[in-house]
Amino acid sequence: MTAWVGIACNSATRDRFITDAAVARLARAAQVRWLLSDGPARFAGPPPSDAPARARLIEFAAGLDALIVSHGCPRVDDEVLAAAPSLRLVGDLHGDRFAVRIDVAAARRRGVWAVDTTNASSDPVAEWALALILIGLRNAGALFRRLVAGELLWPDRTVFERDPGYLNGELTGKTVGIIACGHIGRRLLGLLAPFDARVLVCDPHAPDALAEIYDVTVTSLHRVMSGSDVVVCLAPLTSRTRGMIGAAEIAALRPGSVFVNVSRGAVVDSAALTSRLRGGDVIACLDVWDPEPVPVDAEIRRLPNVFLSPHIAGVTAAAEPRFFDLMVDEVLRVLAGDHPRHQLIPRE
Repeated sequence: MTAWVGIACNSATRDRFITDAAVARLARAAQVRWLLSDGPARFAGPPPSDAPARARLIEFAAGLDALIVSHGCPRVDDEVLAAAPSLRLVGDLHGDRFAVRIDVAAARRRGVWAVDTTNASSDPVAEWALALILIGLRNAGALFRRLVAGELLWPDRTVFERDPGYLNGELTGKTVGIIACGHIGRRLLGLLAPFDARVLVCDPHAPDALAEIYDVTVTSLHRVMSGSDVVVCLAPLTSRTRGMIGAAEIAALRPGSVFVNVSRGAVVDSAALTSRLRGGDVIACLDVWDPEPVPVDAEIRRLPNVFLSPHIAGVTAAAEPRFFDLMVDEVLRVLAGDHPRHQLIPRE
């Protein structure tokens, strides 16, 4: 019996993220149908209500075995799922590992796998996290600022010998704390392996086997903040993690340590971090900030012990086709009767 797979997205997603080769791979196992739905691409919560677009999606979903959605598509709610009784999988290319475009609870009630493949960008995020760790340990942000300002370095070598980049510049043998150890965190662990770093992990959702498999120590947030030479924040933004790294946690950072954030800016109390950085005894390398974009008059832009990048960690041309490639893998697994690998979980 022929399986049917539907892809509902906007034209930009089809052009940028979906390759002919991946579609051909999917078409060898199923009939592929398209629904170009040019609704809003990005939003803070579920897609805004659009009755005509939702009606088109309900009609489109009927008879499908798998439904792939992305930017521009309305929310897949229980009514949409009810219209597709043969549906076995619904997947979001850009779900941020949480339910925004898919009603995960409704899918579970109906026995439908709900997945996303946002982890397609995990590799470049982990690579940039490693880069920021090295930049921070070498105090390279401050040195770069001084070089482009025209300063001559180093006329007095004794000054250099007091620089954090000289005192703490090597990653080898350091203690690295990781806050949240999902796809990005596990990729980062692999990148850290050649440096013989000791790793502390704070992640209440990490399985017990994580510690043994990766030879890490699972511990508390306070222990990660206070016991690490480098702290890397990879925590997703939820109502529970918003402001999770506040004044007390930031105060626990060791003098001379480096704080890296490549997750979401609002996980960290921006005012508290700015206040600690103002004292000059820690270094921050930040790909994200709250608010974004970083206001042009924000103090964080001017602090010499801060290196900033404009939320680019996961944004590479190489990563974009992987979102759909991984989703094709998921669809093929489910059509073969196997379990998917990247199940969505409720955000709260």
